[in-house]
Amino acid sequence: MSGGAVSGGGAAECRVLVVGEALVDLVHRADGSRHEAPGGSPANVALTLGRLGRHPQLLTSLGDDERGRAVLAWLEASDVRVAGVGAERTSTATALLDASGAATYEFDLAWAVDVSLAGPADVLHVGSVATVLEPGAADVARLVEARRGTATITFDPNIRPALVDDAAAARSRVEQLVRLADVVKVSDEDLRWLQPDQSLADAAAAWLAAGPSVVVVTLGGEGAFALTAAGRVSVLAPLVTVVDTVGAGDTFMGALIDGLIDANVVGADRRGALRELPLGILEGIMRRSADAAAVTVSRAGADPPTRAELAAAAAA
Repeated sequence: MSGGAVSGGGAAECRVLVVGEALVDLVHRADGSRHEAPGGSPANVALTLGRLGRHPQLLTSLGDDERGRAVLAWLEASDVRVAGVGAERTSTATALLDASGAATYEFDLAWAVDVSLAGPADVLHVGSVATVLEPGAADVARLVEARRGTATITFDPNIRPALVDDAAAARSRVEQLVRLADVVKVSDEDLRWLQPDQSLADAAAAWLAAGPSVVVVTLGGEGAFALTAAGRVSVLAPLVTVVDTVGAGDTFMGALIDGLIDANVVGADRRGALRELPLGILEGIMRRSADAAAVTVSRAGADPPTRAELAAAAAA
């Protein structure tokens, strides 16, 4: 794991709360090798923000076992403050990597949350399993509703079809959170699953019309595009040698939040400024987010860059 985070740039006192699962990835590589590593989409977002100097709080659930203690140490080493309820065991995600490094997942997990432990926040990020798996998903939705009056809401569905018993219910829950969110980031794969009858552009436009100020669609090695009321911006992904794609989208999400903090457009009182964010500034934030994701895919596992590493990558 890379070294600890350093203090972030502007708006360094911004309070960031991330809510969602932390778990252990059991990685099976195409060459037959295997290893365990901490992960979980929201945990990876929190880790990215910690390494970028934001000192986030992660509200999650971990078992009091060897794996849980390893996840906790991994997060705390990058200045993530962890709170949450104990679980009978620490959840796992088996990541099956193909020859290109792309991952598919199988899960053994449960999700519960105690929202009374959530600290104050100017940004609240939610996503993935925590937003669709009960018990816990309904509590997450209520927390989002309660905090929208004080915080910018960011959301990455990061849907896991293997965990979805009722696709219609899952899509309905995602749509509810899209309406409540200020910023939505979604992968092309997830958006196709969630909106199978629409093109990516049309689905993103429909989500933008539902309420968010910014909708970002990541396209893997093809880059990403974003829609706002002012129009569309696109960025290319940097050319790197891919080791694996674990944590790439989460790194992009964390860097996106960090960039919006630097742009001073987070917090409920800045909602108007976020909605009017110039496309040029958004494009710069997205380029930096793509740079961060490129660092992550260039090394094994969910290993996002520190602020210094990201600055070096952007300057290269």
